[in-house]
Amino acid sequence: MRLAFCGNDNASAYNISAGVLRNVCFVDALNLVPHVFLLFITFPILFIGWGSQSSKVQIHHNTWLHFPGHNLRWILTFTLLFVHVCEIAEGIVSDTQMKSRHLHLFLPAIMGFVAATVSIVYYHNIETSNFPKLLLALFLYWIMAFVTKTIKLVRYCQDGVPFSQLRFCITGIMVILYGLLMAVEINVIRVRRYVFFMNPQKVKPPEDLQDLGVRFLQPFVNLLSKATYWWMNTLIISAHKKPVDLKAIGKLPIAMRALTNYVCLKEAYEEQKKKVADQPNRSPSIWLAMYSAFGRPILLSSTFRYLADLLGFAGPLCISGIVQGFQNTTNNTNITEKVKDSSNSYLSSEEFLRNVYVLAVLLFLALILQRTFLQASYYVTTETGINLRGALLAMIYNKILRLSTSNLSMGEMTLGQINNLVAIETNQLMWFLFLCPNLWAMPVQIIMGVILLYNLLGVSALVGAAVIVLLAPIQYFIATKLAEAQKSTLDYSTERLKKTNEILKGIKLLKLYAWEHIFCTSVEETRMKELTSLKTFALHTSLSIFMNAAIPIAAVLATFVTYAYTTDKPLQPAQAFASLSLFHILVTPLFLLSTVVRFAVKAIVSVQKLNEFLLSDEIGDDSWRGGDSSVAYESCKKHTGLHTKAINRRQPLRYQLESYEQPRKPTRPVEIDDIAIKVTNGYFSWGSGLATLSNINIRIPTGQMTMIVGQVGCGKSSLLLAILGEMQTLEGKVHWSNRNRYSVAYAAQKPWLLNATVEENIIFGSPFNKQRYKAVTDACSLQPDIDLLPFGDQTEIGERGINLSGGQRQRICVARALYQNTNIVFLDDPFSALDIHLSDHLMQEGILKFLQEDKRTLVLVTHKLQYLPHADWIIAMKDGMVLREGTLKDIQNKDVELYEHWKTLMNRQDQELEKDMEADQTTLERKTLRRAMYPRESKSQLEDEDEEEEEEEDEDDNMSTVLRLRTKMPWKTCWRYLTSGGFFLLFLMIFSKLLKHSVIVAIDYWLATWTSMDNVNDVRSTDDVKSTNKTYHVAVFSILSGAGIVLCLITSLTVEWMGLTAAKNLHHNLLNKIILGPIRFFDMTPLGLILNRFSADTNIIDQHIPPTLESLTRSTLLCLSAIGMISYATPWFLVALVPLGIAFYFIQKYFRVASKDLQELDDSTQLPLLCHFSETAEGLTTIRAFRHEARFKQRMLELTDTNNIAYLFLSAANRWLEVRTDYLGACIVLTAAVTSITEGPHSGFVGLGLLYALTITNYLNWVVRNLADLEVQMGAVKKVHSFLNMESENYDGYLDPSQVPKDWPQEGEIKIENLCVRYENNLKPVLKHVKAYIKPGQKVGICGRTGSGKSSLSLAFFRMVDIFDGRIVIDGIDISKLPLHTLRSRLSIILQDPILFSGSIRFNLDPECKCTDDRLWEALEIAQLKNMVKSLPGGLDAMVTEGGENFSVGQRQLFCLARAFVRKSSILIMDEATASIDMATENILQKVVMTAFADRTVVTIAHRVSHILDANIVLVLSEGFLVECDTASNLLLKEDGLFTTLVKTHK
Repeated sequence: MRLAFCGNDNASAYNISAGVLRNVCFVDALNLVPHVFLLFITFPILFIGWGSQSSKVQIHHNTWLHFPGHNLRWILTFTLLFVHVCEIAEGIVSDTQMKSRHLHLFLPAIMGFVAATVSIVYYHNIETSNFPKLLLALFLYWIMAFVTKTIKLVRYCQDGVPFSQLRFCITGIMVILYGLLMAVEINVIRVRRYVFFMNPQKVKPPEDLQDLGVRFLQPFVNLLSKATYWWMNTLIISAHKKPVDLKAIGKLPIAMRALTNYVCLKEAYEEQKKKVADQPNRSPSIWLAMYSAFGRPILLSSTFRYLADLLGFAGPLCISGIVQGFQNTTNNTNITEKVKDSSNSYLSSEEFLRNVYVLAVLLFLALILQRTFLQASYYVTTETGINLRGALLAMIYNKILRLSTSNLSMGEMTLGQINNLVAIETNQLMWFLFLCPNLWAMPVQIIMGVILLYNLLGVSALVGAAVIVLLAPIQYFIATKLAEAQKSTLDYSTERLKKTNEILKGIKLLKLYAWEHIFCTSVEETRMKELTSLKTFALHTSLSIFMNAAIPIAAVLATFVTYAYTTDKPLQPAQAFASLSLFHILVTPLFLLSTVVRFAVKAIVSVQKLNEFLLSDEIGDDSWRGGDSSVAYESCKKHTGLHTKAINRRQPLRYQLESYEQPRKPTRPVEIDDIAIKVTNGYFSWGSGLATLSNINIRIPTGQMTMIVGQVGCGKSSLLLAILGEMQTLEGKVHWSNRNRYSVAYAAQKPWLLNATVEENIIFGSPFNKQRYKAVTDACSLQPDIDLLPFGDQTEIGERGINLSGGQRQRICVARALYQNTNIVFLDDPFSALDIHLSDHLMQEGILKFLQEDKRTLVLVTHKLQYLPHADWIIAMKDGMVLREGTLKDIQNKDVELYEHWKTLMNRQDQELEKDMEADQTTLERKTLRRAMYPRESKSQLEDEDEEEEEEEDEDDNMSTVLRLRTKMPWKTCWRYLTSGGFFLLFLMIFSKLLKHSVIVAIDYWLATWTSMDNVNDVRSTDDVKSTNKTYHVAVFSILSGAGIVLCLITSLTVEWMGLTAAKNLHHNLLNKIILGPIRFFDMTPLGLILNRFSADTNIIDQHIPPTLESLTRSTLLCLSAIGMISYATPWFLVALVPLGIAFYFIQKYFRVASKDLQELDDSTQLPLLCHFSETAEGLTTIRAFRHEARFKQRMLELTDTNNIAYLFLSAANRWLEVRTDYLGACIVLTAAVTSITEGPHSGFVGLGLLYALTITNYLNWVVRNLADLEVQMGAVKKVHSFLNMESENYDGYLDPSQVPKDWPQEGEIKIENLCVRYENNLKPVLKHVKAYIKPGQKVGICGRTGSGKSSLSLAFFRMVDIFDGRIVIDGIDISKLPLHTLRSRLSIILQDPILFSGSIRFNLDPECKCTDDRLWEALEIAQLKNMVKSLPGGLDAMVTEGGENFSVGQRQLFCLARAFVRKSSILIMDEATASIDMATENILQKVVMTAFADRTVVTIAHRVSHILDANIVLVLSEGFLVECDTASNLLLKEDGLFTTLVKTHK
């Protein structure tokens, strides 16, 4: 057959006698002209443009611009392309019915397709380079194409072609499209004036694109890139080379920033407030506010969703059409085809749609479109949800800053509630927004599905639908049960964590007393309760999964069995597979509906809570608080470094200096200018309406020190807060002179630190001035503390940083108040947590020198009356009223009684002072800090770290290994996890999974054979053969379906069961491993790190890995069984699978790495945000006193935006993946359809292949996402495993416990022979060749400088350290031969830090429950605690709170003494036991040791040498050697001896 443009089977094809335009073929040729013209013009421009572009670096996106009508042009061009495809297809189908090839039927259409593609590429390039003059070429093209198509249309009308013919419709649509595109082009000329106008319009790209920091380009790229997330490629590919960090994801575009959205939502909310202003009982609706602020994008998303859902039904319809067509062609092969005459080559649309290949292509296009719309809908809701969350967070934060203090202190709004609002409620609303389009899309989807099913199968379809609808409520019930189970699990895990935390904090004591196992079992008990509730959780999860898998099987079974017995017609393959596909579509919305309804309920609750919060009491608007928020937000918009703090520094200082030129006389009458603050007739309340402070008339003189004194609880702090405007003013007024109010520094009674460095805490947003900073830190004696911190003043402190003691925190807060350059300083009891030396130093250096030199006004609340003489003005308070006001001299003259009372108090304080001189609290605090910072042997530890770092650097040189590690799935860890659940369960899981999927495939396979058989046997068989056949088919089908349902249940249960067992075993092993670990491990590993393994990681292993694993195995096996099924039906499919498989491999590989990084970024940016909220709520008074609201708001907005951008990128990456896997799925459907049409055996299998191909599209992206999730979650297993490889202490001895005498050690005789001790075998020895002999009952003192090895010796008795040479013999037994438990349970020790556990007093004294009550009372009496314990409710069963917080330090230490006495051991070791207690307690201790322990051997390690002067024998250690050993009196005779030196220097 020769080719010819007009075909060569018709002589009249080239005849133009009736006029040129009457010839069809010529008109078609004319249609080629515009296309060729466009290609001819644009190709050179594109080549030159691209050639020059590739030579340069990629043009930066700051030239990007959207011309007017950008989106409309893309949509029209895509529609045009689709119509061109139809035109090509119609031409080819018509051509197949001709005798010879007619190129004119499809060649112009192909050229048109190419030209349309080129036009959009050309347009895109012009747009990105912003050169609109070149658009003229497109303008001309649209005009020419419009004209030629119109000619063709007119020609068809003249020929009388009916409207029902497809070619006529296509031509008509094309004319409209070309006309519209021409209009778009004219509009661009009209707006941009680039031609025909004198002055072209200059347009700048959007502000975001000029800012190189914005990397989130979704709003700025063209439509195609928006739909496919093409712009994400660079990020996802670069993630492979180096991890994604905050720099790589840049800033949020302006429209998505929290501030922008906050303004929107705030305005909408204010509108609602106005509406209900006159109705007191109605509250403004947040729902309506949210709708008016974010309603449009939600409507857009819903539109996309509806389009996607409607297109989703194209799948079943096309399957039905293809199978039907396939059946017809196989049945009608014998009927000869009529060859149509060339003159009548028009197709009607029905004939066109009967062509199977056409249907396959349509199915492909419908899938691509459906998936694009679906992902677009998801993206829009995600973006809106994130915007809403940002706006809500800003609203909540603003409200927090204006909350009245009484709300917080009176407990109407606890910090917990505020944290919940931030962490939970806003997220609930965000999630609701993600899911809300489902609420109105799902019902429509379900109704459509049922209608289509009814059309296919009649009444029996309704039976199946009924099954689904009836089972849906059960899903909802299961979902609510799940939520309950999760809550109870959370309660138990909190309790377990509390216990674990206690164990870790007191691990040293537990080991020394050999009590690890008692506490371990207590944790295990709680864990068992937690596991029981996890079991319920797992059961409901597996039921939910089972329902999801079993409902479609049950529905299909019900439908087909009903159909078989109610209708006479046999079941057609087309009907069967279309309805199967419809059932699959129906199940998803029904399954999701229960989730969506649950979220909707939660969202309603969240909105109620939010509304309550937003309507709660605010702080009073004083005159000086006017215009606060507006100013603040303006400054935020422009912000960078300028804070409102810098406003008014100069004027007040000058004013101060002027007013103090004359010498100060206290008696001078005070003029009004000399008063900084004046309160007249003040009545203030904490919001209860009752005045806490009444009748306050005070004045605070400028530039002087005012002291406020009085008993505890008389309202001193309240007075300060009332002046600062934190209290409710019932009556009266606070006057501030000359804008002083904007210049206040304040240190609260309870120290409040930011999660920031020490330096940031002190300068608190003021400019840094080195001299001033140094002066302040010296005045507060912070330098020694700063020197101890690992990074000096750049160390993070606060909640997440290093824990400082109370005194250290307080001094930092005072330093902050001093450093600020403000006129007025308020200090609320700054000396409360400081010892006497520090208080004096602070008073002299900080207050008298630093503040008075600057002539700043100081208001000081204090209990330390010895400082009264320094005060210029005194306010004495009593019971919320001012008792006296004036100078000390005034009070001495006017109120002698009060003055005398003060004098006696001062004397008492002075005596305490002398007593205190000995117990120096600060050195202790520093010691604690040093111990926390630098565990022993830190030197060698640092050396080790250096080596490790060097190793890491070597690895970095080798980039490829790092990349390999980043892209590799942690298979080894997965295997460890699976095997920790036990091999039997693992085998059961794999076996049942495989069996289940085989059965499901078998069900569909049987359906295919059954429907195909029916059609073959239709003609020949008799009725009874038919009925037996039917019974046989139905029976097998029912049995298979039943088996499938049972297997669904079994598999979902085994996975959850295996996950539970694995979680149980991993936690059990971890706990036991840690508890038996060497003490050195706890010195080296931060507590938080160990706790994390028990909290976050255990939680992931408990609750997150099993469902992920289930989902992963299910989706993978579904995809594999689908591919197997298609390949079985059409083996040619395997060839097409190779390129698709390769594409899939790369997509998942790139996505997993990027997703992991973005997930980590999202997690790591969330914590600072939550911390900032709780921090603000805690430090409200301080922030407001300093007037730093604007700065904190700015910080909150930055943190919110950082978290939001990470989350946005994460969701964009998920969309990127889903679009790609969905398109791959569509390609699989296309190849499956084409191969099965050309090669297929019979219609049943074609239907089967297509049905499976369609399921693949749904599950491909789940495979990848679950893989990525599993990879992140396996990190938890890996971390737990890293602890499981740790070495334990060696608990076994050479002797059997039974060989050790019951009452050993009876005498308490100790021989130390040539003892050498080190902490680990790779470290230097800490004790070298120590020899000593201690007689039974002797009192021994051990002393030496810090680091001489005193404590190491005490630990050696318990074998807590490695004794590598020499030995200790107690009562004739070498302790290294004893089992550890036996050894430690027979000795007693009192440690320096008193440790109590939560539980009863009885439990604290005797956890093993071995002693009688009398014995315990005796011990308490000896420790002089008996009376105190008797007075407690419950006596011995009175509760001790966590860490013994409800007792003072001294009492705790006495409890430890009683504990040591209860254990009847003949050897007691006291390791600096008196270091952290007051003199009184210390005297009790000394007395008890002398009397109650008279017959026992007592080894005292001295914190102060004076304690061991009366010991029988003193050992003096220096650098690990024993240098002196004798009685104290003999040692003192040696003038140059170390002991003498120590006594002299009072160490």
